[in-house]
Amino acid sequence: MFADPGFWIVQLLNGLQFSMLLFLLSVGLTVIFGLMNFVNLAHGSLYALGAFVGWSWVNVSGSYWLAFFLAPVCVAAVGALLYVTLIDRMRAAGPLNQVLVTFGLIFVFLDVFRYFWGDFTLGVDKPALLAGGFEIAGQIYPAYRLFIIALGLLVLAGLWVVLERTNVGATIRAGVDNSEMASCLGINVEKVFFIVFCVGCALAGLAGVVAAPLFSVSPGMGIELLIPTLIVVVIGGLGSLKGAIAGSLLVGMLQTFGQVLAPQLASMLVYLLLAATLIMRPQGLFPARA
Repeated sequence: MFADPGFWIVQLLNGLQFSMLLFLLSVGLTVIFGLMNFVNLAHGSLYALGAFVGWSWVNVSGSYWLAFFLAPVCVAAVGALLYVTLIDRMRAAGPLNQVLVTFGLIFVFLDVFRYFWGDFTLGVDKPALLAGGFEIAGQIYPAYRLFIIALGLLVLAGLWVVLERTNVGATIRAGVDNSEMASCLGINVEKVFFIVFCVGCALAGLAGVVAAPLFSVSPGMGIELLIPTLIVVVIGGLGSLKGAIAGSLLVGMLQTFGQVLAPQLASMLVYLLLAATLIMRPQGLFPARA
């Protein structure tokens, strides 16, 4: 098996697919961290909400693609409500209070999921267009996993264009670098905060609806992916698109190949990578600011 090149190509694609899913989750979280200095542990719950809302839209309409487009919008709306009622008020409360409040939100979301959708696993069928597979190096690889890879790369390209080549991106980068100076220059930093938070929530919802056909939908799915996402943010560096993709690739590939080569050590390897990064480069690989 290990001598088969097709086997390694499949594992590489699996690692890339998992990395793109981590990227969709981590990029919104890292920019929120970097821009707002806000520790939002409930970000994983928004990912699970996207999966549940996507499941509901699929069952109501029978169309996965309708759910694909509407679930991120619904999650962004919930994020906007959270921002107005809670997040904005907690920004000046300090990191400890932010951690406690958003940690509490995790359990609130868990009870909401159980109340509306039940405490069991739900399934979402892959769209018919992506139900098959493609032959790659003698192996049949699922088309849906290739779709996730393509989607992650498309989102990466889109965010890079917005952040690096537009006035909106310059405004966001100015807020990350020095929000007080940006305010003095006439930039409405509060509006930027709100927009970035909602976009980050929408990307979490997008990751959830995309992951639903792959991993199924359950109340605890957000908690399961929260720790790897936080590790990606710490390794990559706060507020950095480059850091988000670099951290996602490192964690995704290490966890995928670790489960193949040393399944007993796979989880530990990720934490060893985190420890090494904190010791040698505590600010992360590509931080937007110190």
